[in-house]
Amino acid sequence: MKYDVIIVGAGIAGLTAAIYATRAGKTVLVLEGKVPGGQIINTFHIENWPGDLGISGVDLIQRTQKQAIDLGAKIEMEEVEEIEKTENGFRVVTEDDEYAAKAVILAVGAEDKKLGIEREDELTGRGVSYCATCDGAFYKEKDVAVIGGGNTALYDALYLADIVKKVYLVHRRDKFRGDEALVEKLRKKENVKFVLGYVPGEILGEEKVSGLKLVPSGKVDGVVDDREIIVDGMFVAVGKKPMTEIFADLVDLDENGYIVAGEDCRTSCEGVFVAGDCRTKNVRQLVTAAGDAAVAVNAITEYLSK
Repeated sequence: MKYDVIIVGAGIAGLTAAIYATRAGKTVLVLEGKVPGGQIINTFHIENWPGDLGISGVDLIQRTQKQAIDLGAKIEMEEVEEIEKTENGFRVVTEDDEYAAKAVILAVGAEDKKLGIEREDELTGRGVSYCATCDGAFYKEKDVAVIGGGNTALYDALYLADIVKKVYLVHRRDKFRGDEALVEKLRKKENVKFVLGYVPGEILGEEKVSGLKLVPSGKVDGVVDDREIIVDGMFVAVGKKPMTEIFADLVDLDENGYIVAGEDCRTSCEGVFVAGDCRTKNVRQLVTAAGDAAVAVNAITEYLSK
């Protein structure tokens, strides 16, 4: 079957695009190779989604997915391996099947960046984690470290502060990149300690994490000595990496791997559009991902009408 639109990725951008495209009368297929929702399903408590204070990432995605399906979108759990432009549209190849589309929306999102320090991979699952809401319960009444300075790190620290004995929030700079409102909430937590101007240099422990050796980042004046903290867990939240490598021959990517597109969500390949965190832009939030989806579908409608 040939679809009007194939959407790669079932996060908030991909599912929102499916809703808008089906409402525009288009036949829609959403392909997702992992878990619907992407990174947002790891967020326990969302405070910045308009009209629904305190919804969880899982609940938000389940509602959005149901809405897309009820409107007529088809969702298949298949990993996309190749997209080829043809004379009549696009050929989309997955691990299990092959599909045809008149237009494509890339909404593949981004995955967690790693610190890149020795034994990080070896100790993942044994004290090193990238998901506070997934693993936080294992550290009840224990001391942990959260690494990062953006909203994800701040949310993780807030979440963990209600579970663990103590949270060290380690950031390489003297100011956080995340929302000031979150920083103020953390300042009021007696069991949260800011460790600014440091980065992890070494993970301590043999079979599992027992501590961290922190080294000066060079980003804060006066921080010159190494220090050690005793922790049972380390939660890494230092940013994302777009999952766009397989599309490098289809669309232009910037130096960081993000798909080059302006606010119209049009890529360098005619008929391919982009939405969400994998696009070049300054702000990556749930609402901007949903906004991208609406814009991309509007552009597709114009494109298909030609």
